[in-house]
Amino acid sequence: MHGFSYKNGSLFCENIDLSTLVAEHGTPLYVYSAGTILDHYTRLDAALGSTDHEVAYAVKANSNLSVLRLLASHGAGFDIVSGGELFRVIKAGGDPAHCTFAGVGKTRDEIVYALQQGIYSFNVESEEELRYLNQVAGELGMIAPAAVRVNPNVDAKTHKYISTGKSENKFGVDFGAISDLYERAAKELKNIKLRGLQMHIGSQLTSIAPFIEAVEKVIPLVTELKARHGIEFWSIGGGIGIIYQESLKSGNADWWASQPENERPLTIEQYGKELVPRLKDLGLKILLEPGRYIVGNAGVLLTKCLYEKKGSAKTFKIVDAGMNDLIRPALYEGHHEIVPLVEPSSTERIKVDVVGPICESGDFFCQDRLLPDFNPGDYIALMSAGAYGFAMASNYNSRPLPAEILVEGGNATVIRKRQTLEDLIEGEH
Repeated sequence: MHGFSYKNGSLFCENIDLSTLVAEHGTPLYVYSAGTILDHYTRLDAALGSTDHEVAYAVKANSNLSVLRLLASHGAGFDIVSGGELFRVIKAGGDPAHCTFAGVGKTRDEIVYALQQGIYSFNVESEEELRYLNQVAGELGMIAPAAVRVNPNVDAKTHKYISTGKSENKFGVDFGAISDLYERAAKELKNIKLRGLQMHIGSQLTSIAPFIEAVEKVIPLVTELKARHGIEFWSIGGGIGIIYQESLKSGNADWWASQPENERPLTIEQYGKELVPRLKDLGLKILLEPGRYIVGNAGVLLTKCLYEKKGSAKTFKIVDAGMNDLIRPALYEGHHEIVPLVEPSSTERIKVDVVGPICESGDFFCQDRLLPDFNPGDYIALMSAGAYGFAMASNYNSRPLPAEILVEGGNATVIRKRQTLEDLIEGEH
């Protein structure tokens, strides 16, 4: 569910008419629904309720300080992949003792900073990294808590750029090598505390089957590691997919009920129902690392139509947002539902490309898609833009970054001001 819907002919976020926001703040403009973020977090937390668990939000999905503060204030832990993300979490009021540090290329400075802040665990991606972590911790006279990331070689059947659990991916240690690695580490690495095991098989998974396959494959391994090395937790990763197509309709409970049972998207209730029985008796703390699931459908990118260009082969709607603001369509062939801020009065659709101003042929939000017609001066919303939207934005073509707004009921707060032209060159000489 999410907080976006048409009311009296206008698209609203919770109780705020989005047309009023573009009138006041301009475009491009990111808008997030706090109620949606908290609904997704609390439902996921409740779905794992009978297990000892923690929901560790994946900061990379959306790292705005206000989003992090909102989740921290409701008890979330955090999955980080850089020293900068740890800094953000701390600034937002998050507890480093509830942070796990993932990523294949941690630097010495990042390791030192994380050790000094007292993070819960480093999720280590290779034996070489584990040995380097031991070296740095030894030089500081500290013990580094660690979990090795196992690669279970499970095909999540997702986009090749967001698949992480197969043997050809760069992440983790091969399944068959984990037991021996833990044995060597326990004997040789005196500044490492083996605290747990971690896995993650990919992102935007819309079926429960890969989760079940990975969990069932790894259960004997975590049972063995607990018995031999006393590990405390098992991080089963994130990856729960969201609805990108029909995303506006998916905010309505009646829409979910109307879908054939065998065609309904994976729900968090189904996720919990299938996994909790397999996890609850292991005697381990279960960590989840959701990012997209919590914030993806909680955000939209608002943009203004500048021009319409009709050619012999295509009709282009040129808008003021570009691939620098939202790169997913160009990078992942990602689909974002596109809807006008004024509810269409007709069911008629026209075939268009919605494109931005960037000097790249890849600067598009859709191609040959049937959409309600809209004209220059009209505003549209790119739905499901809360995850990997602003977080991956850039100043390419020397374009200032957009503003971000957080809506809570009837209140809309600027949580990041729009960059100015002066901001673009700050720090340059």
